[in-house]
Amino acid sequence: MEIFPLLHLLKITFSRNRHYRLFFRKDKAMSAPIYEFAKKYAESGVSRFHMPGHKGKPFHGLEPLDLTEIRGADYLFGSEGIIAESEARTAALYGTAKTLYSTEGSSLCIKTMLAIADHCRKDKSERMLVMAPRNVHKAFINACILLDIDVEWVYPAEKSRSLCSSGVTAHDIWASFRRCPRKIDAVYITSPDYLGFIADIPAIAEICRSYRVPLIVDNAHGAYLKFLDADTHPITLGADMCCDSAHKTLPCYTGGAMLHISQNAPAGFVECSKLMMSLFASTSPSYLIMESLDLCAEYLAGDYRTALAETAARTELCKRRLNDMGWRTIGDEKCKITIASAERGISGDALGDMLRMKNIEPEYTDPDLIVLMTTPFNTEEDYARLEFAMADIPLSEGTALSFDGIPEAIVRMPIRKAAFSLQQEVPVDEAAGRICGMTVTSCQPSVPIAVSGEEITPDIISILKRYGINTVSVLK
Repeated sequence: MEIFPLLHLLKITFSRNRHYRLFFRKDKAMSAPIYEFAKKYAESGVSRFHMPGHKGKPFHGLEPLDLTEIRGADYLFGSEGIIAESEARTAALYGTAKTLYSTEGSSLCIKTMLAIADHCRKDKSERMLVMAPRNVHKAFINACILLDIDVEWVYPAEKSRSLCSSGVTAHDIWASFRRCPRKIDAVYITSPDYLGFIADIPAIAEICRSYRVPLIVDNAHGAYLKFLDADTHPITLGADMCCDSAHKTLPCYTGGAMLHISQNAPAGFVECSKLMMSLFASTSPSYLIMESLDLCAEYLAGDYRTALAETAARTELCKRRLNDMGWRTIGDEKCKITIASAERGISGDALGDMLRMKNIEPEYTDPDLIVLMTTPFNTEEDYARLEFAMADIPLSEGTALSFDGIPEAIVRMPIRKAAFSLQQEVPVDEAAGRICGMTVTSCQPSVPIAVSGEEITPDIISILKRYGINTVSVLK
């Protein structure tokens, strides 16, 4: 009996009606070195006097392939063997100077990217200063706390209509460079954002080059962009580093991510990357997640482009059908459906509950919007179920998106100093005028509303309450 079928890469074949026929790949030579090593080890019958504690005996089901850094299994943060080989193969697919695997999601990659930029900057007479729009992930703030980084927030001329999005333009970045009294050490943007809007990375990259600072992109939602008919991956478009959450849009286990370093990145980025990642990571990275990244590389090198093109086309058809029903979809991503439901008289949260009653689970909802994500593993039945469900929901005249952007922050002290100061939890209605202790985010999408060291204003209190946050940590 096969003891580990769940990690066999599924080959996808499309029938004429777009249903999938799925079958396990067997008896075929594979170029997935991490997975191949684990499979052979599981079949070897070795007595395991090493971690993990399950000793490879099936309990949950995947234990035979779950390893630690035994001889031959390589070491993620000093890889020279099978992990290095797999990472190099993925780097070749993405056209990077180096690609690093993360088994702790893009959160680890974000901390690592900022550490690399800080480590390699020449002038260290002041704390590192990073320019960024407000729609960063919480992991960015955590990195600033750990590395003692200052942030020059970019507030776009055209206000965002969602906490999840910034709408930052190249002109906004240029204007922030002109206004900032200090030297900027790096620019950091999120693209695509949670709603599927994509920034003008080529134009922003050109501005960064003119100021001789690296461009870092949180591309957590865009691992698939490299393989579209038009390659729009951040590294291709001029970013120096980016992170991809492979598990978000590719067939990887949760926590699988990649950190990409461009061939044009500043000197030293590649050389220090593994060391910088090891500063924040567990010394026990998941081999199951690495194996899924390894197998994913084989999948990407195969028929993925064809499958992705068909998925993008079917997603676009779904958007057109929804718009024809009277809904309005927004965003640029080919494999994301974002509906401005409040404009049609129903909140995103309420719409999400209605879809759940139809056996449909969305990615994200808030008072204004609902977000759904698609991949080649969504079936025609999935799309049809969504379209039928949306057609049954009555529409009315709603309101424009009500969110009016995060107001400009009143910074009272550095992020790290505030985060490590004595704090207390208070009701949000009692927090006006107080200094934010630990950064406050909504979950999802883990975008900060109030950042450590900022004054909590009545406007911020209103936004906190809008997202259901009733208490906040403030400095004593």
